[in-house]
Amino acid sequence: MSEFFIRLILGFIWLLHGLPLSVQAVMGNALGSLLYYLVVPRRRVVLTNLRLCFPELDERERRALARRHIRLVTRSYLERGILWWASEERLQRLIRREGFEHLRDALAEGHPVILLVPHFIGLDAGGMGVAMQFKASSMYSHQRSKVLDKMLLRGRSRFNAPLLLSRQDGLRGAVKAMKKGMPFFYLPDLDFGASDAVFVPFFGVQAATITGLSRMARLAKAKVIPVVNEILPGGEGYVVRMEPPWEDFPTEDVEADTRRMNAWLESRVQTMPEQYYWVHRRFKTRPPGEPGLY
Repeated sequence: MSEFFIRLILGFIWLLHGLPLSVQAVMGNALGSLLYYLVVPRRRVVLTNLRLCFPELDERERRALARRHIRLVTRSYLERGILWWASEERLQRLIRREGFEHLRDALAEGHPVILLVPHFIGLDAGGMGVAMQFKASSMYSHQRSKVLDKMLLRGRSRFNAPLLLSRQDGLRGAVKAMKKGMPFFYLPDLDFGASDAVFVPFFGVQAATITGLSRMARLAKAKVIPVVNEILPGGEGYVVRMEPPWEDFPTEDVEADTRRMNAWLESRVQTMPEQYYWVHRRFKTRPPGEPGLY
């Protein structure tokens, strides 16, 4: 995609950001309904994921779930304009926070903190909700487009000057930041390949899952606080929910810890399956000898 075309898209998103969220939601749902039929490769990925993870649904139910999902993904992209350009006052109204006392208490007690943030579609709103209250750190992957890269960095750095680490910084950079009192916003639930990963079940399917959560929690002696982000219907905004810190984590068994993470994630996905990031090829890395699923 050319830089000129990316500028046009960003300009369109900027034009939308002043509209009421309820209007943007209608536009996002309408565009998403169209994209469901146009983005055939991604629709196939979504449907493959849903067939693997929800075999109890029939094909009609899975397609209906896929349509809801793609509408929400489209909404999330259009609504980035609000996160990037809206006033802090407006964002405070739109982003509801629940359970933030768990993070405040852990930091007050001097604990390093890992925020376990899986890829629910509303995670960018969740990141903004955290950044408006805390100086945090996270990983950032540079984009091929210089225009998009600049915009994402600007948008994610609006409040409290977060520390954005590259993957080259590895775990040590994150551990160092946590020991300085910056909670680490960690998203370890995508398929990054077999390196530093183990195969553990996710909805009954063996999924290559990185073991960084267990290893980093041990290195930093950090508390793990799970975070679930939700897009609410229409113009109601977003919710960032922090859960109590995990007890008895990490253990000496890295694989068991990673299995626990996936089991927890499954339980949260089941409450709002349309909001998990099914457009990602979660099962692209297969155990030796297994054929590809996509």
